[in-house]
This record gives sequence, C-alpha cells and structure tokens, in this order.
Amino acid sequence: MTARSIWNGTLTLGALVVPVKLFTATEARALSFREVRADDGARVRHRRVGARTGEEVPFAEIEKAYGDGSDEVVMTKDEIAAADGPRAKVVEIEHVVRAEEIDPVHYDKPYHLGARDGGAHAYRLLLAALERGGRVGIGRLVLRQRERLVALRPLQGALALQTLRFADELVPADDLDVPTPRKAPAEREVEMAGRLVDMLAGPWDPDAYRDTYRQAVMDVVAAKLEGREPDAPLPAEDRDDDLLAALEASLERGS
Repeated sequence: MTARSIWNGTLTLGALVVPVKLFTATEARALSFREVRADDGARVRHRRVGARTGEEVPFAEIEKAYGDGSDEVVMTKDEIAAADGPRAKVVEIEHVVRAEEIDPVHYDKPYHLGARDGGAHAYRLLLAALERGGRVGIGRLVLRQRERLVALRPLQGALALQTLRFADELVPADDLDVPTPRKAPAEREVEMAGRLVDMLAGPWDPDAYRDTYRQAVMDVVAAKLEGREPDAPLPAEDRDDDLLAALEASLERGS
C-alpha cells in the first residue's frame, strides 16, 4: 500500500525553496484492547456527555476552550486554524548545526520528507549539501495545531524531519527527587562495572531488538483462543544487595 502524505508544504533554506510532502516514519505496534463488561463480554462504549445536562453532545457541536474554568474562552476550529497563519505550510530552516551537538533527549518523532512536483532538483541539492557538511537544519513546523521545533537531516539517501522538544519541555535533573550519593564508589567497583560495560559493548543493530512484552501478551491471547491455560509468569529474580557480589556474578554469567 502506498503511504499517503500527512502534510504538504514548502521547505526553505535562504533562497532555496523545496516543495515537500511529509510522511510518518514509524508504525505503532502497541497492542489495542477493547473495553468489555466482564460477565458477558459486551462492548463498553464511551459517549461525550455535557456536564450540566447529562445529555450526549454531537461531535459537530464540540469546540475547544482554554482556561481554568473561571476565566475561560471558547475557540472555534476555524479560529484555531487561523492562528496557524502562513507558517502552517512553510518550514523555514533558521540555523544549521552539527548533528552531534543535539543531545538525543531533544529528539521526538521522526518523519520522512519527499519532493512534490517540481521540487526534485532542489530536494536533491539540499540533501547533498547536508550530507557533504554532516549538518542538521533547524526550523519550525506548525502541525496539528502546534508549533514544533524540527531537525532536517539526511537519512538513508533521503531527507528526514524529526520533531524536537523545546528546552522548556525538558525536566531539569535538579528538579528530581533523587538522593545525592553519600560517597563515591570504590575503585574496585568502578573497575568491575567498566569490565561489564566492555563485555556488553558492540555495534548498534536495531534489528536485534524486538518487543518481547507484546509477544508475551500475544502468547497469552493465543493460549486462551485455543482453550489452554496460559503459562504462569516466571518469578522475579532475587536481588543481591551486595553490589560487588552482583557485579562479580554478572561477569561470571557473561564469561
């Protein structure tokens, strides 16, 4: 099945204008469950009900409000869409940085970019320039009624666009309730932990990882469909409070 674009617009870098279309680069593989009544399996439906009257509200009559209830404004869909302005169809690359400068904590969702009619040459030109310089373009995209910071980068011979988290969306480590270590780890512990890290080191292979939790749930589903009792879950391993002993055991298992 041919993928359909979710956004069509223009990418600009100075005087370079590239007509592009945006495609989702990931596919959700999460399990989807339905809510049913336990005694008869009847489907449970959720309805939109007005808090004052208790009556069901048709979707066409639903608008969005902003505020805390006491000081609130209602905005229509057209008013919200109008706030996008001309930026809704343009991604302007404001800066170009080196890829390694971006901490992975800022990366959010990836997308593929394709060229629209008449934009193939400009698309290839921009791709070649970013590939040659090892650079990433930083810009903004208005998507689904939200401005998103984005990174434009080469990926597998094409352009990819990845949304980024704004700095004020990140929770500083100083705000976390994490106890401060009272003493530094012993040299022997650091040496053994380093050996454990070295033992597990290797090249990154994304195909080596699978969603084992999803598979375990599907195994339970298959068993119940066949009328079998699902296997009992394995007991959790006992934790060793002796850190040094735990490191030694890990190294022995890996040897």
